Amino acid sequence: MDHLIRVNGLGVATYVVATPRPYLHPIKTLGGKVITDAEPEDHRWHLGLSLAVQDVNGTNLWGGRTYVRGQGYTWLDDHGAMTHEGFDSLTDSLVVQRLAWRDRDGDVLLHELRTIRALELGEQSWALALSWALTAVPRVALGSPTTNGREFGAGYGGCFLRLASAPLEVSAGSLVGEEEVNGCDEPEVLWHASDYMLRISGAGRWFVRTSMYPGVCDAWAFEKVRVIEAGRTWSGSFRLEISDEISDV
Repeated sequence: MDHLIRVNGLGVATYVVATPRPYLHPIKTLGGKVITDAEPEDHRWHLGLSLAVQDVNGTNLWGGRTYVRGQGYTWLDDHGAMTHEGFDSLTDSLVVQRLAWRDRDGDVLLHELRTIRALELGEQSWALALSWALTAVPRVALGSPTTNGREFGAGYGGCFLRLASAPLEVSAGSLVGEEEVNGCDEPEVLWHASDYMLRISGAGRWFVRTSMYPGVCDAWAFEKVRVIEAGRTWSGSFRLEISDEISDV
């Protein structure tokens, strides 16, 4: 089930409602430049813009191998799925969706209310806002490779954006480059490409890659496990401003 998201009638993103998790791809500039990638050869489980976490009470909802303390990355039969439970709203520029985060046996770990909005910002720019409200069924711990023993800086998992190409420069405040930006808690990350620019905002720690692959993640458990107690709800948001303006870096 695919849903085309539009800004003033122009298709700018496709929301793919599929398992193991829904995702947005392709995401485009108003000028038609595709900025995202999905199922790339280097990491087949990277899917445009999506919510994805490697450790949800021991369930892999990221894809690929699981990082195991003392063993490293290992193929395990621990993959779960985010299932579509219904739409509360579905228009050109607004998606409100109910999902369930399930373990490998199909048991529900989290209920999610997801909202996706598309907003025009000007003749050359638009914004994609993604927000979530996660309600725990049992007590849920969200973890990452770093919380499971990998070196500092590999705390990915959360709201992840896989991009189609490396930038000319990535920055956050006064920080420049992958080594400085990765792990920072600046409110915004700027992704300067040759023919477009992204302004990315969130409320977590930033996991950033430009060398191994191009990606930015609003990381929910960068170095500490995030716990949602049973029956409690944790909410967050991610905003992506996309401009056709050529970067001056």
